[in-house]
Amino acid sequence: MTTSRTVPAADGAPLHVDLDGPGDAPVTVVLLHGWTLDRRVWGPVARALADGPDPVRVVRPDHRGHGRSAAVPPATMTIDQLADDLAEVVAATAPAGPLVLVGHSMGGMTLMSLAERHPGVLARAGGIALVATASGGLAERPFGMHPRVAALYRRAERRVSATGSWSRREHFCDPRLIAPAMRWLLLGDRPSAQARRITCETVGGCRPLTVAGFQATLQAHERDAALAAFADIPTVVLVGSRDRLTPVRAARRIADALPSAGLTIFPGAGHMLPLERVSGVASRIAALAADAAEAAEPLSRRESA
Repeated sequence: MTTSRTVPAADGAPLHVDLDGPGDAPVTVVLLHGWTLDRRVWGPVARALADGPDPVRVVRPDHRGHGRSAAVPPATMTIDQLADDLAEVVAATAPAGPLVLVGHSMGGMTLMSLAERHPGVLARAGGIALVATASGGLAERPFGMHPRVAALYRRAERRVSATGSWSRREHFCDPRLIAPAMRWLLLGDRPSAQARRITCETVGGCRPLTVAGFQATLQAHERDAALAAFADIPTVVLVGSRDRLTPVRAARRIADALPSAGLTIFPGAGHMLPLERVSGVASRIAALAADAAEAAEPLSRRESA
């Protein structure tokens, strides 16, 4: 069963959080979504984890400006702010016990910033999953474009973003209108109807101001050095072979900077791994949670002795 609550960010912005699974589970898994998406992209994986043979507690927040979390000023739309928000969400929903921290796309970048800004939260992590994400290089080749094509794209994008009537809209657009573009950009071979629907609904329902507001922080994201903080934490890096947004070379860049991490490439999958490869992603997160629970057992026995 899924329950919901609101957690105030440090600046007072209300953050919506969904909670799945048993409240007394030994490990809490935190699932972070990507830019223009929301907690719903993690729904199928959350259910698999919460209802599995070794159930875990799952925390799924909506980033500020996304989903049911509050609209916020563009000045606060930064990856560092998302890391600060995550620290508040963890303190409110999982103040004790081991964590497994999972980030898809911008959610993975948020974990890299968390390592820089909140080492105390990271110290509780018994596992990290970086899913279809990048440690940098996003300003150079957005969507895998040639640099000259990318420059034209950014110029057109700025013109659209500067249009006042567009930025004041509550939703980006009708999900049906963007279905062909989302199919090409975000999804791989033969995506399920559920993957297509949730992808289009989340992107289509995103606020235009959010779409525009986070672009600067994504382009400025360069956090290879932050990955060193994960060296002693079991970490997996997951990517689809047909990911256009954060392609395989982005995953290999992370793996090169973090040799202790395991890299998995899902053939034929696109950027939306939490929806396209539910079983494969859930099984890897479940394995991290099982290891985290086992590692925490001797400590809990010592504390109770």
